[in-house]
Amino acid sequence: QVQLVESGGGSVQAGGSLRLSCAVSGRTFNTYAMGWFRQAPGKEREFVAAISRGGMATDYADSVKGRFTISRDNAKDTVYLQVNSLKPEDTAVYYCAANPYGSMRRESFNSWGQGTQVTVSS
Repeated sequence: QVQLVESGGGSVQAGGSLRLSCAVSGRTFNTYAMGWFRQAPGKEREFVAAISRGGMATDYADSVKGRFTISRDNAKDTVYLQVNSLKPEDTAVYYCAANPYGSMRRESFNSWGQGTQVTVSS
């Protein structure tokens, strides 16, 4: 069973940056596609970014392109989300997600962490 633990959230002012991390345990990490999603108060969970098993392919939501960067370190079983130029509308709980079968399709992620809060003030 895959276990995911996020860290790195916090409160920042608009324009600030954070680096979110997600440590993964369970099966072989380098067989998983990994992703980040977020859920703001009163809204549905939405896709943020995804990365392929080897890290060569990435996918981003239009709202974060150019500001957020997903990466992974297969030696450390960890995926990261660097979030820059933060806006108040980026305020949400950010969830790490895994697909042990390797697909990056946004609807295919089926293992989730507990989330880490990101709050951006204006």
